[in-house]
Amino acid sequence: MPTLQADIAPQAGEDRAGRWAPWWVLAYVALWPLPGIAETVLGLGAVYAAVRMIVRRLQHRPHLLTPAAWALTSILFLGYWLPQAFSAFDAIDPAASWTKAAAGLRYLPFMWLVAIAVATPQRRRLIFGGLALITGLWTLDALVQAVVGSSPWFWSLQQLKLAISGHALCPAEEMVLADRLSGPLGPCNLKFGQVLASLSPFLLLPAARRFGTPGWLLAGAALAIVLLLAGSRASWITFAVIVVYSGVRQLGWKRLGLLALAGVLASAALTASVPQLRERVARTAMAWEGGSDGVDQALSGRGRIWSAAGCMIAGHPINGVGARGFRDAYPQCVDDQGPAVWGAEPALHAHQIVLEILAETGVLGLLLWLAAVAQAWRAWRFAPPAARERARPAMLALAATVFPLNTHLAFYSAFWGGVTVLLAALFVGTLLAREPDEALKTA
Repeated sequence: MPTLQADIAPQAGEDRAGRWAPWWVLAYVALWPLPGIAETVLGLGAVYAAVRMIVRRLQHRPHLLTPAAWALTSILFLGYWLPQAFSAFDAIDPAASWTKAAAGLRYLPFMWLVAIAVATPQRRRLIFGGLALITGLWTLDALVQAVVGSSPWFWSLQQLKLAISGHALCPAEEMVLADRLSGPLGPCNLKFGQVLASLSPFLLLPAARRFGTPGWLLAGAALAIVLLLAGSRASWITFAVIVVYSGVRQLGWKRLGLLALAGVLASAALTASVPQLRERVARTAMAWEGGSDGVDQALSGRGRIWSAAGCMIAGHPINGVGARGFRDAYPQCVDDQGPAVWGAEPALHAHQIVLEILAETGVLGLLLWLAAVAQAWRAWRFAPPAARERARPAMLALAATVFPLNTHLAFYSAFWGGVTVLLAALFVGTLLAREPDEALKTA
């Protein structure tokens, strides 16, 4: 019976970590518009989870995670973190790489905390409901910004920051330079499109489940409008992956094809009426007009960045130039080229997940990532249908975020790394949660 006791979710009254875990995770997500505070919440949550799990083990109290969930979260963490550690041995900036690797250790207990937050049906409803609420509110906020020109969410945070410190979250001279919808994250942090696209399954799938096809269409239309106006082409691809996957399940291929045609026509009308979006589409069209220079312009200079990534891979094939060492290695790979599209500053990362992994952590890093992906796929493949169904929003969010045929934010950065491990832990914790009735059946 000890195994059964360890696998069954503990009573809500006896595990304080379990009760607080969902609120901690939701606070972290809600605070993404304030990255510094969000990072503090992540770090404190990681420390709290580590201490609680150690204390419970020493006291021989029931585990907060099933053995399978604990093991897979740890494996996915190692697939992410070990490449960092191995890349630090001969990195271009060893001190910075070792510091980054040491800081990355916080992700392991944080992933446990996230998995704990979805380990029972009650907590899972709270987490998924909270994520749907945050995604919905941010979508509405962005729609308001599209109409009135300012995000109420970010404006409120800006006023609060001014009242507390006398300094703005985003200086006025930088705010006027924003050329796209920025939503709650603000015009100085133009990651809103990618963030909203990655969160969209937590709104789209519950809307379909609760309200059927009309709910899916309404949520999808609102998200699509915001993502188009947010102007991030990477987010368009991410959302397209999510819409195709969920749309086939909801509508079937034929009706989804008709919907896609209607979506293209609506997007064309929106593009014609919004100058910033029209400029974005015109820049993309340069890929078919000006040869290699046109492609580089269309990709906002990423052609040169990817060429530099290839140079780094050739020079450091085993373990890369070091996690977050791209900016240091970049000048050596483009020293005989003229100014880039974005200016004279070095590129900060490879803007593509496979190239980032290979350039910064080498072939060894890519193999470790692929090993972690294989374990996640194996867990999904052999999970019972009920487990796959409850984990589907998190699975889709994670898969679309790391979809390789796209451009990406830096997966080894503090912000996007935190988003990625959050989605991975939500996937594992939901998929491998042991329901009370399932535990009784296997007793």
